[in-house]
Parts: sequence; C-alpha cells; structure tokens
Amino acid sequence: MKKFALLTIGFETPTPEIMSAWKAWFDSLKDNIIHQVGLRSGLEVSAAGTKDLPLGLDSVTGVMIISAASLDDAERMAQTNPFISSIRVYEVMER
Repeated sequence: MKKFALLTIGFETPTPEIMSAWKAWFDSLKDNIIHQVGLRSGLEVSAAGTKDLPLGLDSVTGVMIISAASLDDAERMAQTNPFISSIRVYEVMER
C-alpha cells in the first residue's frame, strides 16, 4: 500500500449536520487512516513577509495520511468527503 496526504480545504461554522457527516466519513475510512490532524488559523511566511491566515473557504483545515493502493483509490476515498470547498490528494514520498 502507498501513503497519500488528504488536505481538506474550507471552513464554515460547524452545524450538527456537518459534524455528523464528517464523523461518518472518518468512520468510513478508519481502516485506511494512518494519521489525522485538524488545523486552526495560521501564518503564511514568504520573502514578502508574514501574513495571518484566518479560517475561511480557502483555508487548509486538516491533513490526513491514509493508505491506499493507488492515487485513483485515494481519489475515490476523497470523493466521499463532505468537503466544505475541496480536498487535495498528494502521494507521500518516503525518505
């Protein structure tokens, strides 16, 4: 199995329906989840300086490392996500 990083994008104030949908999605992937974290407000640091990154529809709000046979399989798992804006899927390169 390969490893993939799923980056969840977008934030809105959670409702009970949103929380229920996310719990069901996490439960559906529990056998594939290696690690999972949620993210809060952050900073973007660049040569131009540092700026705040408040939570909004374009924010990265979570990172999950999953196991999947292929990028296509990881994509299928991501498609079932109750995303706010989108979800990005990247293959993890081991060193």
